[in-house]
Amino acid sequence: MSQPVISLSAARNLHLAAQRLQHPLKRKPVRDDLLAAIRNMALLQIDTISVVARSPYLVLFSRLGHYPTPWLEEMLAEGKLFEYWAHEACFIPIEDYPLLRHRMLRPEKMGWKYSQEWLETHRQDITALLSHIAENGPVRSADFSTDRPTSSGWWDWKPHKRHLETLFTAGKLMVAERRNFHRVYDLAERVLPGWDDATQALPQDQAEIEMLRRSAECLGLFKAEWLADYYRLKRIKTGEVISRLLNSGEITAVNVDGLEGQYYVHRSQYELLHQALQGRISATLTTLLSPFDPVVWDRKRALTLFGFDYRLECYTPQALRRYGYFTLPILNRGELIGRVDAKIHRQEKAFEIKTLHLEEGVKLTARRIKDLTGAFSRCARWHGAEKVVIRHIPAGLYPSWGNGWSLLDRLV
Repeated sequence: MSQPVISLSAARNLHLAAQRLQHPLKRKPVRDDLLAAIRNMALLQIDTISVVARSPYLVLFSRLGHYPTPWLEEMLAEGKLFEYWAHEACFIPIEDYPLLRHRMLRPEKMGWKYSQEWLETHRQDITALLSHIAENGPVRSADFSTDRPTSSGWWDWKPHKRHLETLFTAGKLMVAERRNFHRVYDLAERVLPGWDDATQALPQDQAEIEMLRRSAECLGLFKAEWLADYYRLKRIKTGEVISRLLNSGEITAVNVDGLEGQYYVHRSQYELLHQALQGRISATLTTLLSPFDPVVWDRKRALTLFGFDYRLECYTPQALRRYGYFTLPILNRGELIGRVDAKIHRQEKAFEIKTLHLEEGVKLTARRIKDLTGAFSRCARWHGAEKVVIRHIPAGLYPSWGNGWSLLDRLV
């Protein structure tokens, strides 16, 4: 039996639908939508750069639209989320704690995130730190020292900062809450009372199989080699899991017109796959993405599926940057059409478009200009801005955008 063939546009839409980026939410978001969005992605990567809203907030905005950012910290403090190393440092639904627990039990496999030598060298101080937390309650690294960047660009972590990170990676401490986005650490048994490794932790092999299953569902449409990166799995036999998922009907094989290699679709997208085969699938959402959005965090996947060659340049010397310090990919109706280097000036309540670059061949039709105007207005307003300020944009946008616009009199 021959495999179904879908168009490249349909393949992109299946992937975006799995990530809830195919259509905008058609109502005002509620708190439960935030948790549902994180569960849908499985992982929400954490990053602290704040030239615009920090990455986890922006990833959620791309899917939910205008929502109150404190919802994220509330979900963490209520125990509906936890933090740990997954793709990178991530917020993760608490029900997935068993999936990651094996990493905590074997922290020596976590690379730079954990040092047994450090633990042995500072055992007395670390034991005293645990006793202090047990007796006095949760702590922040700022309670002990101020961490400052060195001239080399690396962070000069004071001992207590590294103690806390070591205990966190080993699962002895958990993040109980965040205050002004700073971690507040407490004993794991207080954050997650009643946990029992003997009966609840998954063995590594079972956990990794389940992670691959979750990755397949989160990606919607994928190649086998894309799965392991989602949870940063190493030396994993993806082929065996693919065969198992095919045999169970959880995924099906497809070909994508114009792309080489074998693709698969997760059963959560079978209805959309049927629509795609009938030529009835489309996308309507236009929004800005975080550099750490799951759609683009795998740069090779973004290049293969969207033809979008993306690189984050904040660690590149300014003179060598091509697009800007912290460029945000622009998603428009199923395509990644460009990137914008933006900055929120919080005191001035101004959202600055420093540079905007469109991909080669992207045409500025009237509909696309309307889409972009709406997307930037919504994003700026969510940031608390009252105006959009323009610096450098494609010539075709100047007649509509000029030097910017007020958000107080534009209902977009």
